[in-house]
Amino acid sequence: MELRMSSLPKTWILDLDGTIVKHNGYKIDGADSLLPGAENLLEQIGVEDCVIFVTSRKLEYKESTEDFLRKHAIRFDHIIYEAPYGERILINDKKPSGLPMAYAINTTRDESEDIEIVIDPTL
Repeated sequence: MELRMSSLPKTWILDLDGTIVKHNGYKIDGADSLLPGAENLLEQIGVEDCVIFVTSRKLEYKESTEDFLRKHAIRFDHIIYEAPYGERILINDKKPSGLPMAYAINTTRDESEDIEIVIDPTL
């Protein structure tokens, strides 16, 4: 899947379990593990971009979660813990030029999605 985006700095809002790491791996296996393809996606995120993880994990897992992310050089600006288990809704406006300012991608839990980020300076 190709995401064609502008060269503007972005805000990435990413689910953690089942998207970046194995769903409930920290409970089932006693430790998190990165999903195949997650590193490739994360490496494509620009250094000027903001990265926000959202998770239903309880705050008691904050230290171990953030230790794992740092150990694997996964950059983040914020982590929202104890989010509800239901849907996550993103609503944003479009630029006057028509540039969409929100994207939503649903992946299959614990499966890699080959996402290619293409910066298009004409957008």
